[in-house]
Amino acid sequence: MLAWLLLGDSVPKAYYRATFGLFNEGLGMTENTNNGMDAQGRRVRHARMRIETTVLLNRGTESFPTELEDISATGVRLRKPSHWNGEVGQTWVVDMIFGSNLHIHVDARVMRISTQWIGLEYSRIPENKQETLWSLLGGYADKLEPWEEENL
Repeated sequence: MLAWLLLGDSVPKAYYRATFGLFNEGLGMTENTNNGMDAQGRRVRHARMRIETTVLLNRGTESFPTELEDISATGVRLRKPSHWNGEVGQTWVVDMIFGSNLHIHVDARVMRISTQWIGLEYSRIPENKQETLWSLLGGYADKLEPWEEENL
């Protein structure tokens, strides 16, 4: 799956179904092939691990220090920096620093912007950071959770 994400291709439905299709952890989901909806018609997303850390958001010559609010297998939610002028669809470099010796660097596309937050989806995870990211996420990497749009 990760190879497909790195190449920018969509994950084949058969792989997605085999890997993420069966969940019974309170979501009542049997198959997630209905545009992000579970069997009860609730919207779902990859589970977010709530963690706060320092982040540097870069694009071209622009650089904005900010804070990570949460992270998932598909993206991150960051506190919106003051004077940030990004737009939905732009790709930014996200450098996350966890403690003194854990640094994760990814490229991510802006998917949502609110008055307080920026939601970004990974567009490229360097090969040398993949294992680090999945280790950080632990069990969150394979779980889905219900969500509402206003809960960016």
